[in-house]
Parts: sequence; C-alpha cells; structure tokens
Amino acid sequence: MNAPSGFSYTSRDGTVVIRHHGRVATTLRGPRAAEFLDEVGSDPQLVMARWTGNYRRGNERTARNHPRNQR
Repeated sequence: MNAPSGFSYTSRDGTVVIRHHGRVATTLRGPRAAEFLDEVGSDPQLVMARWTGNYRRGNERTARNHPRNQR
C-alpha cells in the first residue's frame, strides 16, 4: 500500500481547508478544525487522508473478487 501524498492544508480564522492535488477536498470549522490541528503534527499526509476519507484500506482487490460482487 502506498503512503498518501498530494495533500495540503491552510488554516485561517478557525477554518481549515484541506486540498488534494490543488482541489478542495474538505473544509473543517469550529471544534472539528481544532481537533484536526491537534492531530496533524504526527503524520500530516496520513492524517489529511483520513480526515478527507481519501485513502485506501488495502482490501479493494479482495472485495472486487468476492462472489457477491461478480456480475
């Protein structure tokens, strides 16, 4: 599994805008923005991927090959 990349964020006036490859992925305000800023110090790319929902879980191939997904 590849590490997430291409994320950036800007914080201003209690609002956080997270971008992925230059396009707005999500906007956080209030307590959610504060929680994000507290967490972002550890591994920024992974944290931003998690907060935007834009990350792979590693089971896509398994799910695609499952019998109920065959049509």
